[in-house]
Amino acid sequence: MSTRIAFLKGHGTENDFVIVPDPENTIDLPPAAVAALCDRRAGIGGDGLLHVVRSAAHPEARSMAAEAEWFMDYRNGDGSVAEMCGNGVRVFARYLQRAGHVTEGDLAVATRGGVKTVHLAKDGDITVGMGKALLPGDEVTVSVGERSWPARNVNMGNPHAVAFVDDLAHAGDLYAPPPVSPASVYPDGVNVEFVVDRGPRHVALRVHERGSGETRSCGTGACAVAVATARRDGADPAVTGTPVTYTVDVPGGTLVITERPDGEIEMTGPAVIVAEGEIDADWLQAVPQG
Repeated sequence: MSTRIAFLKGHGTENDFVIVPDPENTIDLPPAAVAALCDRRAGIGGDGLLHVVRSAAHPEARSMAAEAEWFMDYRNGDGSVAEMCGNGVRVFARYLQRAGHVTEGDLAVATRGGVKTVHLAKDGDITVGMGKALLPGDEVTVSVGERSWPARNVNMGNPHAVAFVDDLAHAGDLYAPPPVSPASVYPDGVNVEFVVDRGPRHVALRVHERGSGETRSCGTGACAVAVATARRDGADPAVTGTPVTYTVDVPGGTLVITERPDGEIEMTGPAVIVAEGEIDADWLQAVPQG
C-alpha cells in the first residue's frame, strides 16, 4: 500500500459518500477502516463509502464484467456491506465522468443488487434504472415510542419498511433503528421510511438507513416510497399500462421516481463531487480492527 490513498467526496441530494478509486482492487478496506473514513469527526465523513473497482478485478463482480466495466463496491457508514445505494450509483457515475472513464449518455454499473443502467444527461441530472420492486406480502408494523403504524414491505435489492404518518416529526430522532415487527421479516435489518403527503403524486420522507442512521436522502428508499404510495393510491402500471411518476422530497433535496408498466423503476436526481484529496495510509492501517 502506498503512503497516500486518493479519495473524493460527493453527494446526491445530500446523501454523502467517501469515494475511493481502486480500479485493480488493491486497497484493503475492512469494516473498521470504512467506519473510520466515514466518521464525521475523526475521519472524512460520509453516510457510506463508494469503492470504485473494475468488475473484472473483484470476485463479487467478475460475472458481471461483460455487461458492466465498473463495480460499485458499496459500504454503509458503519463498514457493513450493502446490496445497493441509489444515490450512491449517481455519485459513482459522476465520479466516472469526472475521471474521464465515461461521458454523457448511457452507462452500466455493476452492484451487489445486479447491473444498473445509468443515463448522464446534458443538463446534469443522472437517471438510474433501479430494477423492479418486490412486494412481499408480509404484514409489518413500525413503532416509535408509543406510536405504531402498518408498513409496506418493499424490496429494491435491499429491504424497506414504508410507513405513512401524519407528521414527519412522529419519526422521532431516528438515532436508533425504529423497531419493526415481526423482526423475522428482516433478518439482515431494514431501511425504514416515514412518509407524508405533499400533494398529488408528491410525497416527502424521512429515513433511517440500516448501518448509517438517519440520512439526508435514500435513493432506494425514495423508490420504495413511490411504489408503496402508488399502490396505496390504487396505481399499478402493470395493470393500467401507464407509467406513474412521483416527486419525492427528501431532507437533502428532491428525487423524481417513475415506475413503468414493465415494472422497471427509474430515479432521476443530481450528483455532485465536492472535494478530492489523499488519505494517510499509515493512519488508516493503524485503525483498530476490533
